[in-house]
Amino acid sequence: MSTIIQARIEQLRQQMQHAGIAATVIPQSDPHQSEYLAEHWQVRKWLSGFTGSAGTLVVTSERALLWTDSRYFLQAADQLAGTGIELMKEGLPETPTIEQWLCGEMTEGATVGVDGMVYSVGAVRRLKAALAAYGIALDTNFSPVDSIWNGRPTLPSDSIFIHEEKYAGESAKSKIARILALATEAKASALFISALDEIAWILNIRSTDVDCNPVATAFLYLSPERKVLFTDEAKVDEKVRSYLTEAGVDVAAYDSVSRFLALLPKSEKVYIEPERTAFTLAAILGTHAVEGSSVVALPKAVKNMTQIAGTRNAMARDGVALVKLFMEVERRLAAGEKLTELDMDRLGTLYRSQGAMYVDNSFEMIAGYGPHGAIVHYSATEETSSEIKPEGLLLIDSGAQYLDGTTDITRTVAVGTPTAEERRDFTLVMKGHIALGTAIFPEGTRGDQLDALARQFLWKNGLTYLHGTGHGVGHFLNVHEGPQSIRLNHVNVALQPGMITSNEPGLYRAGVHGIRCENLVLCVPSDLSNKEFGKFYCFETLTMFPFDLKLFDTTIMTDEEIEWVNNYHQTVRETLLPLLENQNQRDWLTAKTEKLCR
Repeated sequence: MSTIIQARIEQLRQQMQHAGIAATVIPQSDPHQSEYLAEHWQVRKWLSGFTGSAGTLVVTSERALLWTDSRYFLQAADQLAGTGIELMKEGLPETPTIEQWLCGEMTEGATVGVDGMVYSVGAVRRLKAALAAYGIALDTNFSPVDSIWNGRPTLPSDSIFIHEEKYAGESAKSKIARILALATEAKASALFISALDEIAWILNIRSTDVDCNPVATAFLYLSPERKVLFTDEAKVDEKVRSYLTEAGVDVAAYDSVSRFLALLPKSEKVYIEPERTAFTLAAILGTHAVEGSSVVALPKAVKNMTQIAGTRNAMARDGVALVKLFMEVERRLAAGEKLTELDMDRLGTLYRSQGAMYVDNSFEMIAGYGPHGAIVHYSATEETSSEIKPEGLLLIDSGAQYLDGTTDITRTVAVGTPTAEERRDFTLVMKGHIALGTAIFPEGTRGDQLDALARQFLWKNGLTYLHGTGHGVGHFLNVHEGPQSIRLNHVNVALQPGMITSNEPGLYRAGVHGIRCENLVLCVPSDLSNKEFGKFYCFETLTMFPFDLKLFDTTIMTDEEIEWVNNYHQTVRETLLPLLENQNQRDWLTAKTEKLCR
């Protein structure tokens, strides 16, 4: 594979030389600034061989480098070996940003090339400003991929289907009216939306264009006078077309969006989010554009009561599937049957698919046994899949897309007798998980103000993790969504009741083991709200599955932490027992939720 990657890079360099481009930047992106991409847009993966969901490739006439974050350091090092592509560990003090590196390497008068259809307005402006300070030009029309990628996958053409109001809790008409009102407040007369999850949420439509993300490839234009969904019209059958017509939405060809924007009346003021809108399309809008943060992200993140109730039900069904999965793991190991990391993925999909309303997984399962658990976003392949033995730790991060909710859970279990170090590491992670899960905080608190709660016990022992602690989760939508998150760097969005966020501290010892403990939590009002000091919020844990009792080291736990574990396990037991199919399953769950004692 490494020689294939080298050949592809050389083909790219030939195109660069022909176009007078000294360096090109290939992000992991599409015209919608998506995190997860349809195969048509997997240009960076095709060029580099690196399969992680985050990373940017930079190619010059002499060098090729890939920037990625801490989740993928180990995976990238392995996948880039032999390709000649250098790994740049993003976020470390010694690693320059892409802009800094280019400014240090390029000579004055050189040109850097990017594809303005997969680069956002904000990203182009930042790169252009940085380069201009050193006399380096930026060409936003460099898109040679079609000429070198023979057999490039076509744009996805999967059918669109309706996400019924009984699951969504609000009609498309109502959402459109809400969003247009917010645009009016921002002094705009229309909106142009590129983000696929926002389009899916507004119109209550879904598709399978992107693996594990039930979105349709489309753009959306909204104004009081006209509403247009730009998508492959073959994706829209008569039922969906009639539904969209009822909501006042026309359907037009996906590739007609540029011409539509170019022909807008001069008086139209179109609201766009510069971080989620392709530079090329924004340039067509020109002075029509009114820029600001997404007016869709916050209404989408604050779930209504129907969505919350559906998510609770989805969590219970997900817990039942996980009981079956972990029972099968224990059975196979006890019987001496071969069990691999890829088997875990297949079994997880099997048991989840047996539940009601299952549509897909919400992401590719991360099944990391032993040292593979230390690779934060590890993805097993036929070549790397390890056999799971009755010793060490197994980390399983998985989730599903149900019609009534999206799940995301991580459990780390001991598949043998745990060592003292494994128990201590696990318990330090869980102490942080409990501290965050039991936090009470005033209205206006942001996720970055809570993040240290989850890290404090690790920090006290000279330990840490580099990824964020919590991300927003969609409702039968993308498993990663904003605008809220819980992380060390500043996120200027307050947590609000109705937001669903993950709580997932971890600890990773390279070459040894990885530990992550993840539940999804719902922000809810606290009983401590009062007239003098205002509103206070807290978290309700939604995920329903036990933690491994064998891994707790009670000698470093407080009575309150032990009580939290016992109360949580009691809730899991009471929720799941009535849903289990037989006595063996009920006995297994009862044993896994016994009281934790010193």
